[in-house]
Amino acid sequence: MKLFFAPMEGVAHHLFRRAQAACFRPADEYFMPFICPKNQSLTHRERADINPENNQGVHAIPQILTNNPESFLWAAQLLCDLGYDEVNLNLGCPSSTVVRKGRGAGFLADPDGLHDFLSEVFSRCPLPISLKSRLGMERPEEFERILSVYNDFPVKRLILHPRVREEQYGGSVHLDWFHYAEKESRAPVVYNGDLFTAQQILEFDESHPMISGIMCGRGFLLHPGLAGMCYGEIESVDKLEAFHAMIYDGYRRDIGTEAFVLMKMKEVWAMLGRGQGLEKKTLKHIHKASRLDAYEAAVKAAMEEIAAR
Repeated sequence: MKLFFAPMEGVAHHLFRRAQAACFRPADEYFMPFICPKNQSLTHRERADINPENNQGVHAIPQILTNNPESFLWAAQLLCDLGYDEVNLNLGCPSSTVVRKGRGAGFLADPDGLHDFLSEVFSRCPLPISLKSRLGMERPEEFERILSVYNDFPVKRLILHPRVREEQYGGSVHLDWFHYAEKESRAPVVYNGDLFTAQQILEFDESHPMISGIMCGRGFLLHPGLAGMCYGEIESVDKLEAFHAMIYDGYRRDIGTEAFVLMKMKEVWAMLGRGQGLEKKTLKHIHKASRLDAYEAAVKAAMEEIAAR
């Protein structure tokens, strides 16, 4: 079984990836939060995230969000020059800001335009291309036409979140349409969606022998030791402390601003604390901390609570 780290924007940045890989069993591959090339340029944050020096020790795969073939090809060449061996196209982001511009899941509303885009990029891209997709914009039945588009190209792998854009992350996934993809896709299929625990991952993998891997996003945020837990390893407090320290020290080194460091670390704890089953009052102390010394004291109490279980 291959387990992939999902490209979740905000928390799943290079500090999180490297800390997870260093302190726990690593994921097989780490798909990175999307870069959005505009006028053949990237933001400082995007350049930092794709910097190979910031991804040492992980097999990282960059993701591009665009509906402009020249922008995609410019970014793909940059990534190729940096030494990456694959690029992923985001066709799944359900954000209204993204969709209104016809990007991410919004591109799925125009299968003919998507076909033209893929024809251009597959003919000129210096790297293998994988796709991360939803079923469509409004109805799962849209996927039959969308998959016929994908099947016209040498897609390295199709990562499918079997919901439509309008469903965001709510309701049940459409497993019937995922099974359709398993049978009809010419590219290897990776499953993504609503698997948060080792038991859920193992059961899904056993019942779907045709898939080439499972991608987890929120599962890794809840349990950074998720990959190891699939092999019976323990998510020990010592590893959690080391994991936290790597991210915390990285933010203080790279950012320095106390308020921003606190904001980013509280984003980490929003999921990590839930995964560790912390008491509400323990998490409240973390989220109310307005200075680093108060935050550190609250984290110390949280780790003691985890160790006492």
